[in-house]
Amino acid sequence: MLSRISITCFAASYAVALLLELTRLWFRSGVRGAAMLAFAGAGLIAHTMFLAYRGLTTSGGIPLSSEFDWYLIAAWALTVVYLYLTVYHPRTAFGPFVLPVVLGLVGIAARFADRTPFPRSQALEVWGMIHGLSLLAGTVAVATGFVGGVMCLVQARRLKHKVAPHSGLQLPSLEWLERLNARAITISMMALAIGFLSGIVLNLVNDRLHVDHLPWSDPIVWSSALLLGWLVAAAGFTWFYRPARQGRKVAYLTVASFLFLVLAVVVRVGLPSVHGGGRSSEASLEPQAEARP
Repeated sequence: MLSRISITCFAASYAVALLLELTRLWFRSGVRGAAMLAFAGAGLIAHTMFLAYRGLTTSGGIPLSSEFDWYLIAAWALTVVYLYLTVYHPRTAFGPFVLPVVLGLVGIAARFADRTPFPRSQALEVWGMIHGLSLLAGTVAVATGFVGGVMCLVQARRLKHKVAPHSGLQLPSLEWLERLNARAITISMMALAIGFLSGIVLNLVNDRLHVDHLPWSDPIVWSSALLLGWLVAAAGFTWFYRPARQGRKVAYLTVASFLFLVLAVVVRVGLPSVHGGGRSSEASLEPQAEARP
């Protein structure tokens, strides 16, 4: 099934979404927004499946490490941003500005980009950097959301009971804190998703090299998947259910996200894991790779 998906599949979906966006210039429609999201979402699903197939079937090199793959990954990330902005701000026309760039990246990948994987050392270094930085950004976003959530609960309680603000403890407005919390959920979800997916790529690489392979049943894997699953659900809840972006609802979501993060940390510290248990140097990888038949 995955092998039947081509660049044309998701490029055509993005093109239709762009045409629908451009019709904003001439007429209004009540169903256009749903159609745009449907075509862009279908394109993103096909795009994701195409990249997954590329990653699983790459031979003779690091998965998803060629110039061709990186252009497509950049286009994929921009599409995610477009969908997020369109859901959050349905009356703002982001598509005419974002989707041409997406289609341009896809076109460059299809027509001009080299499909030869990067050298092993360079690819591992880049994927490792993406993995580490995205997990760091996601952790910071979750912690920021937790702080904002606690402040939001305090401010909401003050307003409910009509408590005068303490002169030495001034808090931002409830509306500002609500926006902070909603954005923290989305940013943390996106960053941790990138970190999780890049970790999968690294694990596939190590599996092929028969070094430092992390079992899929490892506590780090399933606890990270649990955290990411919660963040995806929380982000989807705030996207599609507008009241969830307001008041104590969004604050509870950010506090719960932090608790899932704490759970992941406890699992990391308390349960045996081979994650990070001493990485082999590149020099030690090369002889093993050469010795393979």
